[in-house]
Amino acid sequence: MIAVTLAALVTGLTNDPFYLVLGWCAVPVLHAVQLPPSDGQGIYRKAWLLGSGGAVVASGFLLVNQGPTPTRLAHAAIVVIVAAAVLLATARKIGRPDEIGQWSARSLYLSGTAIVLSGALLTPGQPIQLELPEYSMPAQFSGSTASFTTVNKIKGPKCPWFDEMDDPCRWWLVNGSPFPQAAPYIIRKGGAPQRAPLVRSPDHEAVVYLGRHDRRMIYQDADGTHPLTGVLADAAVPIVAFANQSRYVALAKDNAQITDTRTWATITILDAHQVHDINQNGIVATTTSHVLVVDHLGRTRMTLPRRNPRDTYNLHPDGTRLVVVRSADERVDTYAVKTGKRLSSVALKFPGDESLGTGLGWSKEGPFLVRGYLYDRVYHLDLTTGKLWRRKH
Repeated sequence: MIAVTLAALVTGLTNDPFYLVLGWCAVPVLHAVQLPPSDGQGIYRKAWLLGSGGAVVASGFLLVNQGPTPTRLAHAAIVVIVAAAVLLATARKIGRPDEIGQWSARSLYLSGTAIVLSGALLTPGQPIQLELPEYSMPAQFSGSTASFTTVNKIKGPKCPWFDEMDDPCRWWLVNGSPFPQAAPYIIRKGGAPQRAPLVRSPDHEAVVYLGRHDRRMIYQDADGTHPLTGVLADAAVPIVAFANQSRYVALAKDNAQITDTRTWATITILDAHQVHDINQNGIVATTTSHVLVVDHLGRTRMTLPRRNPRDTYNLHPDGTRLVVVRSADERVDTYAVKTGKRLSSVALKFPGDESLGTGLGWSKEGPFLVRGYLYDRVYHLDLTTGKLWRRKH
């Protein structure tokens, strides 16, 4: 039992089943060496001779075809020792009386036969070889930059794990063609892969993305590319927004960076984690505790306490008024940017069971627009009276 246990441990370490056979059969051989077997049992002696001959032939064939591997050399050494032990046991029997009985001779020959045959035929288990997939590996696109005139359609990558190989699932597609310069995924500590940002401008003429090779945020339009940041770690990749304007790009993470894509002038708003609205006369951003209105030189023009993360903010095109849509309270407040004074606060009453969703800014016709929460309907709003009326499409 001890021999089998030790053999099982060796088999588990080497993944070689030969040692399990050796542990099971070695005891009768060793026992016969100490106490020679009885005479007779000729059929088992013939089996031993045939098995030994077959083991020699099989071992020779494998050595010629596969070479003298360390495993086969170890098997051969053990087989030679066992064969010598069998010959010694039978030689010592000559001229001696029976001491054990006929079963010992049977055990000697059968155990020896099992060991020599398994030494020749058994080899360590091999890991399962996975079959190659029936589909091809993803195409390796060149390092060239894909270009466009107008971005009509964007399709994101759909397989974040490296063992998923459906081509081209690991690439962004722009207008149906691979866009290899854009990073498909970012990996943050403790999380699964997430899609890297690739954002289209409202006029469909530009995109902002994380560069696949240089890991910088890149602005690209029909005229070419322009880097917006230095090299970024995945944990530092910002949120990208055009803030309803195609001219200005906002990148927000620990601070907010605003870039004018006509002049490439850039300002930074410290501690701002989100940019809500941008026009030529100002920028609205929020920190964890305050709402800021900033001009394009980076100077703060107005500060308000931030009450609810669900509130939305819109700056009038002339930069004079800030509208705060408080959906949780069903109210809309209007402030004068120059003084910070609240000009009006109106409670909204929608028809039926509709409720306040979000603010959409000022319409071309003049009145402010809000969107309902339940039915996605758009309404004009009089900021001084709270009167609502459906927008005509």
